[in-house]
Amino acid sequence: MSTTTTNQDAYEMDSTASGMHLDALALAGAAAVLSAVVMLLLGVFGAIGVYEGAVEAMEQWHLFFEPTVVGTVAGMVEAAVISFVLVYAFAWLYNAFAR
Repeated sequence: MSTTTTNQDAYEMDSTASGMHLDALALAGAAAVLSAVVMLLLGVFGAIGVYEGAVEAMEQWHLFFEPTVVGTVAGMVEAAVISFVLVYAFAWLYNAFAR
């Protein structure tokens, strides 16, 4: 009976020594899309009268958000931009400290 051996210990040492690196652009893009989808859902829910507390909170926290078509699109853009910038800065800072 023959078994194939690999040098797995050396591979594991190399991969753990380098640390984790975040793709800042991909992470920020995913956060922007997710926040835009959440704003879209809140705009739809606000238009039909569901989750009114969350809709009122978003109206207070975001400058352009309203439960109308134009307000929802403006809130989506605002949330996407804010999320992109903050998450990109977080990932960049994480990568700077992870070196």
